[in-house]
Amino acid sequence: MSSETFHHALYVDNEKCIRCTHCVKVCPTEAIRIVNAQVVIREDRCVDCGECMRACPHKAINIEHDDLGQIWKYKYRVLLFPSVFLGQFPEKITEDQIYASLLEIGFTHAYEVEQPIEVLKNKLREQIKNNKTEYPVISSFCPAIIRLIRIKYPSLTENISRVKAPHDLAAHWVLQKVFNRGIDPAEVGIFYITPCAAKITAVKSPLGEKESIITGIINPKQIYNKVMAIAEKVTPHDSSNMRKMLTKEGIQWSLTHGETWWQNAKCIAVDGIHNAIKFLERLENGNVPNVDFLEIRACDRSCAGGILLTQNRFLTVERLKNRAKKYPSSEKMIQFENYNFDELERKMITDEILPRPMLRFGSDMAKAINRMERARSIMCHLPGIDCAACGAPSCQALAEDMVNGQARMSDCIFIEQLWENDGKILPQKAFERMEKKWGVGRFDPDCSKKGAKNEGF
Repeated sequence: MSSETFHHALYVDNEKCIRCTHCVKVCPTEAIRIVNAQVVIREDRCVDCGECMRACPHKAINIEHDDLGQIWKYKYRVLLFPSVFLGQFPEKITEDQIYASLLEIGFTHAYEVEQPIEVLKNKLREQIKNNKTEYPVISSFCPAIIRLIRIKYPSLTENISRVKAPHDLAAHWVLQKVFNRGIDPAEVGIFYITPCAAKITAVKSPLGEKESIITGIINPKQIYNKVMAIAEKVTPHDSSNMRKMLTKEGIQWSLTHGETWWQNAKCIAVDGIHNAIKFLERLENGNVPNVDFLEIRACDRSCAGGILLTQNRFLTVERLKNRAKKYPSSEKMIQFENYNFDELERKMITDEILPRPMLRFGSDMAKAINRMERARSIMCHLPGIDCAACGAPSCQALAEDMVNGQARMSDCIFIEQLWENDGKILPQKAFERMEKKWGVGRFDPDCSKKGAKNEGF
């Protein structure tokens, strides 16, 4: 069992937050609570899927990223980006214009991370063929899904493929090119445009290794806006040299079925975090027979639906499919560039991936059983409305918080109303508790809030 600390990319701006509970209700791992008028994300449960950020109507949940200005610390400034980033741009803007714009912004090199995908594809085929466990091989592509499995389905952890994600492979590929040219690695900064929060955590706290060789993370919105401003003004030049290893498989790798299309095995592709949870439940219970490989992605339409991308995910998918038609398959590539792929293969395997189960009632078995029974007894008294007015996502979650010493029965507004009606608590005391939970003045009239007559003024 792993004890390492998870890095988290999501954070709450409590100045903007009005405690509307949208995030509390939508979180797939029930990681969010409202405590003392503050939104609290429980780090041991959060998988950085970004559903809370997607659901927040007040833009109070944000994501960390590195300052774009730090690229100037390096003589050689390499930008790595997924093919879905190019899918953000209208088709009237060409590949050459986009690449030229990236260089104009300040990068000395720009590469799509899916270029060494043939090595990854072959390694996956090998792992699928050699798998002897009762469960199928599970893709390690999506970091949010990997964290979800580690904390919620620990018995499936050993089936996670131990190959690195494309951005890590591409970073090693770039460094090898640097070594081949005799460039000092200290002069090279490798920066990655991420489509989601989970891939930020994958760089800051990489799976199965101590640290990533990627220097910094860049929010795609920053680069997208800069490219759109200059793309039709810059002088385009032939950028084929920066994408000569790109194939149709690589371009579509980050889309749903991107990994399964090319496998000679029985495969299933699942996208959307809530769909993933339902499917993993079935898998763990033994209700998914005769499957060799699972591709599971947290976002709808996979990376095309990444929380940090700006454009419609369906249009992005269509653009990438059209673009892929113009590229050869990896089998039809005449030859790859001069590169030591044996070295890349040695670097593409991670260390053992360990479970990190989310222990709802603690690690002591006897105490956990006692707490579970107490929670079941408490549920007899809670209304089962799951309104989140207590600050927890459901009555069940509130009961669990109570037995873990993190909440009280009076947090339920319906129970408190019953107590007040029976004379067990004074109205003033009930009001004070409400203000402590939700904040002073939270329920005062406010015509500027969403849906009110002065919204936006």
